[in-house]
Amino acid sequence: MKKSLVVGLAAAVALCLPTHRAHGQFASAVIDYNPGASAGLFNHPTTALGAPTSLLDYGPVDPFNAPYSTNDVVTVGTGGSLTVRLDTPIRNEPSHLYGTDFLVFGNAGFVITNDFDPETFGWMGEPATDGSLYGATAGAMRVSVSVNGVDFYLLDPLLAPALDALFPGDAAGDFRTPVNPALSNGDFAGLDLAGIRGLYNNSAGGAGFDLGWARDEFNQSILLTEAWYVRVEVLSDDVEIDAFTVVPEPGAFTLLGWGAITLAWARTRFRS
Repeated sequence: MKKSLVVGLAAAVALCLPTHRAHGQFASAVIDYNPGASAGLFNHPTTALGAPTSLLDYGPVDPFNAPYSTNDVVTVGTGGSLTVRLDTPIRNEPSHLYGTDFLVFGNAGFVITNDFDPETFGWMGEPATDGSLYGATAGAMRVSVSVNGVDFYLLDPLLAPALDALFPGDAAGDFRTPVNPALSNGDFAGLDLAGIRGLYNNSAGGAGFDLGWARDEFNQSILLTEAWYVRVEVLSDDVEIDAFTVVPEPGAFTLLGWGAITLAWARTRFRS
């Protein structure tokens, strides 16, 4: 009887534990999509909904192995745009790590600089990078946010990072945690996967944005406490988008923390 109760508690806690694919953290609806030029076959905007891609045909996504298929990313070409609605609002929360309120994931990856062995079809030595990226976008783009889906406010392009560049996704990290935006390509030079993950510090990558960068039509700063919609407009080149992630509210007790506490209490209370 005691074991049954503990198992039941464990099952209940498991249902509450946050996962990469939990509702509320990601985009849930495509409001508008204009592929622009050069979208090609990557023209399915619903691929930007839900969690960032974590698994490829040959293994998990990591900073060397980016999402690449038409089921993983959608392209927005020159003159195009993508507007999505989030399941839960993006909060303008200064206590968020690095002030980052939401993340956008693309399909850039770090270039491996090791020699390739044609006989073993593998890299010579532990794969490492010089910090350069493949698949990165070099064009101009704008990211805007909205509370109601009608009135959009541009996030200052002088502060906003490039999309589909730093930081490549990593399924081993937390999709809700930002990377330190002060890091540059050069900081990753000479690093292998373990070194990159060390700098990511449990993050899964992505480009981080702050609602505090919002500007009105007169290019004046405007205070937004939250936003439900994100729009990406491409002015030149093209960008591949995998997902949008809301950074959760900071708190002393997360669901994961409560789960651990509950299980610990159950084991102590009903230990036979």
